[in-house]
Amino acid sequence: MNEFTLLFVLVLILMMAVKFWLAQRQISHVNAHRDTLPPAFASRISLQDHQLAADYTVARTRLGRWELFYGSVLLLLWTLGGGLAWLNRLWLDMPLPSLWQATGLLLSFALLAGLLDLPFSWYRTFQLEQRFGFNRNTPTLFIIDLLKGTLLLLLLGAPLAALVLWLMDSAGSWWWFYVWLVWQGFGLLLMWAYPAFIAPLFNKFSPLENTSLSTRIEQLLQRSGFTAAGLYVMDGSRRSAHGNAYFTGLGRHKRVVFFDTLLERLGDDEIEAVLAHELGHFHHRHIRQRLILNALFSLLGLALLGQLTDASWFYQGLGVTQPSMAMALLLFLLVMPVFSFFLQPLLAQRMRKHEFEADEFAARQSSASDLINALVKLYQDNASTLTPDPLHSAFYDSHPPASARIAQLQQ
Repeated sequence: MNEFTLLFVLVLILMMAVKFWLAQRQISHVNAHRDTLPPAFASRISLQDHQLAADYTVARTRLGRWELFYGSVLLLLWTLGGGLAWLNRLWLDMPLPSLWQATGLLLSFALLAGLLDLPFSWYRTFQLEQRFGFNRNTPTLFIIDLLKGTLLLLLLGAPLAALVLWLMDSAGSWWWFYVWLVWQGFGLLLMWAYPAFIAPLFNKFSPLENTSLSTRIEQLLQRSGFTAAGLYVMDGSRRSAHGNAYFTGLGRHKRVVFFDTLLERLGDDEIEAVLAHELGHFHHRHIRQRLILNALFSLLGLALLGQLTDASWFYQGLGVTQPSMAMALLLFLLVMPVFSFFLQPLLAQRMRKHEFEADEFAARQSSASDLINALVKLYQDNASTLTPDPLHSAFYDSHPPASARIAQLQQ
């Protein structure tokens, strides 16, 4: 057995063991606290809602374990099982220029991977979410969204994949740096195009009609030194009962978007506090920091890939006997999450720190009590558990536990 094969299998087994262990800790901890409300929430949330959140969390975690097992089996079948080698041979037998054979390999893999994930997506939407009263999607809308996503993948992914593969073959030893520049440019293009051209393909966006709320938000934006191109309401209720709010766009074209479900649930004071929290991320330059960090990680990853493209042990260790740039890229994208998994706690810790800083900003710009009320309602409406396992939360969660956030805001 190739030494890299052994290393890959061992790290994969270790990753699965850690994930299963953390999942079991989460299930046991949430179930153990199912019948007791945390004291800080005793007067804010009913025991029935707390138990619903516990059951929802446990159900999602159990489904996640099945997805982990299924995904790991697929990963082994694609690599050591010869799946990628088989797909590659199909394209090599086609009478096409080598660039389009390689592009077809990438796109067909993406389509097949999405198709193989479809049963879990369907179950999550029409069984799990439906059981807990969150799903408002329909099979027709689900299929239409799937077809639109596939079309976007072909329209945007085909030229990008072809350009990347051409650079990998033609740009010399520094190809990875040029690919990185293209990738960063494509990301910025998507950030600019998403609110105006892509998001409206899936949802309807209309200007915020609540005049008093609009005035308050405009004043908040002005106080915070933030410029937005508009305030919009998204028909999130077509698909889900979950509520949210977010910023989208680039530069002066940034938009503030509210889910209609959020506006139905929260009062004006609470909506202002939630938006102030999001503005806190911009005030502390969290978005810029994350973009820079992602850019650095992608640069390091591509530089590593540049070293692996000529390494025969890399291909052979992952079940591939016909090396190519396209195959190297696919193998790297498949196995990198396995090796980078153990960085997750560090990234999650940094994200939680950002959330605390954004909460502090919101408390200064609006009201801590309004943000607390909004958080309680959001945790309640989204059935987020108030009693996560501490280790599971520290490993995965990008947001601090509700009790920790509220305790800080109360100070």
